Amino acid sequence: MNTTYLPSDFLPIVVQLGLALAFIVGTMIVTHLIGPSRKSGLKDDPFECGIEVKGNARTPISVKYFLVAILFVLFDVEVIFMYPWAVNFRQLGLLGFIEMLLFMALLLAGFYYIIRKGVLKWEE
Repeated sequence: MNTTYLPSDFLPIVVQLGLALAFIVGTMIVTHLIGPSRKSGLKDDPFECGIEVKGNARTPISVKYFLVAILFVLFDVEVIFMYPWAVNFRQLGLLGFIEMLLFMALLLAGFYYIIRKGVLKWEE
């Protein structure tokens, strides 16, 4: 079935998009104009869960923190690949099982490499 669309077919979508954007912009402008504008030192202070601000927010963070975070995401994504395999375990047969063993071997080899490099050691 070959269906051709005319530009007029998209007119309701364009109108709805235009109305939505106009509503958003209009709401932001109106609330800015009629809202209260009281500025003070106490009001402009950053507030996080009632804890007083101490120090500078620009303090350097250890690279090890980011390495652990990246490794967590990496291994978390690897585990996601195991779910479809587990669901289709019987349909994949012996070849699917061997492929998952290879996948796990490569995953464990990477984990062993990480351990040997000392990425997860915090004290030096």
